[in-house]
Amino acid sequence: MQDNDALLDALRRSADPGVVDAVDDLVRNGRDEALARVNALAFAADRGLDEEAMIAALLHASRLGLFEMSWNILCPSCGGVLSANATLKSVRQQDYHCAFCALTSEPTLDDTVEVSFTVSPRSRSIAAHDPGRLGFWDYYRQVFFGSGLAFPEPGAFDELSRKIMLETVELQAGERMILALQLPAHPVIIFDPVTHTAHLIESAGEPTPERRELSMVFTSAPAGVGHTTMSPGPLRLLLDNRTEGRVLVGVFVAGPELERLLGGRRPFLTAKRLLTNQTFRDLYRTETLDVEQRLKIMSLTFLFTDLKGSTDLYERVGDLVAYDLVRSHFQILNEIVGSEAGAVVKTIGDAVMATFPAPHRAVSAALRMRDSMRQLNARQGAEELILKIGIHEGPCLAVSLNDRQDYFGQTVNIASRVQALATEDSIFATQGVVRDAESVRLLSSRGIEARPQALTLRGVADRMPVFAMG
Repeated sequence: MQDNDALLDALRRSADPGVVDAVDDLVRNGRDEALARVNALAFAADRGLDEEAMIAALLHASRLGLFEMSWNILCPSCGGVLSANATLKSVRQQDYHCAFCALTSEPTLDDTVEVSFTVSPRSRSIAAHDPGRLGFWDYYRQVFFGSGLAFPEPGAFDELSRKIMLETVELQAGERMILALQLPAHPVIIFDPVTHTAHLIESAGEPTPERRELSMVFTSAPAGVGHTTMSPGPLRLLLDNRTEGRVLVGVFVAGPELERLLGGRRPFLTAKRLLTNQTFRDLYRTETLDVEQRLKIMSLTFLFTDLKGSTDLYERVGDLVAYDLVRSHFQILNEIVGSEAGAVVKTIGDAVMATFPAPHRAVSAALRMRDSMRQLNARQGAEELILKIGIHEGPCLAVSLNDRQDYFGQTVNIASRVQALATEDSIFATQGVVRDAESVRLLSSRGIEARPQALTLRGVADRMPVFAMG
């Protein structure tokens, strides 16, 4: 642990000390399973710590080598990990298939790509570093299912698992086994999480005493999902492992008990949230996406700012004073964006483009920006910095432009044009932003009204309501 001590000392210089203490305690004293796939949001909630501070600490810890970050493609139905990747650059497929659910889905950064953290083998050895050491349910819980799945408490879990499992089998490489089963009057899923191979048996007809036979062969190549319809009754199941490693075959009864066992969910760190995190962008600025990648985000909030009359400012107060004022303005905006779970994507002259995971975060940031500029002007004794702000929310593509992670699409264009409509130190936003439930509560608490404006967005065919926040 001596090397860990040096790394933790370095981490304390980069992250919140209280959060680092929690990370230190987890590495030293946490159970193996707690270190296998750390859910940053759940860990923060369990310790009563700030989510953003926890995310920042784990990002710095990963950069130092204490943890390893994983980008996991999830099944939107069961929460199983369909592909685990060390970097987002590895997410290349247009769609991913869950054999357990017999479901094909397209990955979206909003909710089917999670980011989790596993302790590095150099920091501490845990069983999940060698999945071949894990038992049946430990493998499912620590390797197959994502960090957003909330399993029942141990007593309820044990009871439900007994009800849903007809059989569990561990087969080493080259082994074969024959199981004698009694099929119930419910669908049955035969599934191996190592090879992602499954066979679904639908139940139909009256029970029969006649014994049927079914064979399943496990190979390293993707096999898809087999499908058979059978009446309830005896089944002779032949399992043949032709891989070079072991398989963990479970025979599950699909019904209410399985839904209860796997139906619990808890918040997790999504790829969308991490991409719009300032600490992540600072630490991993050139390592996120390849140039040819185009990854979908279904909803992201964009905030654009610009200084009114910045050219006049340089002429009025001189280059040196103007530069110091503009630099102070950038520093204030960067701090506000980061504190609202957002990230500055880029600056263009005196303008800023920032992203936020939810509309109310952008609204809060905009109000704070306006207040801060007014306070800065008051200290200067003159209206030197007039900030114009525009906000819009919608779908977009995460892309790589000029060696930096960026965004593309009509949502970005509209947000920029909303800002261009703003005058003086106004905040303009589209309807989806101001009608968001959290935004409504925020504006109401501040006594601020969002008033519709009779304006037209250049280049947008359909009329789109724009609101000014007084």
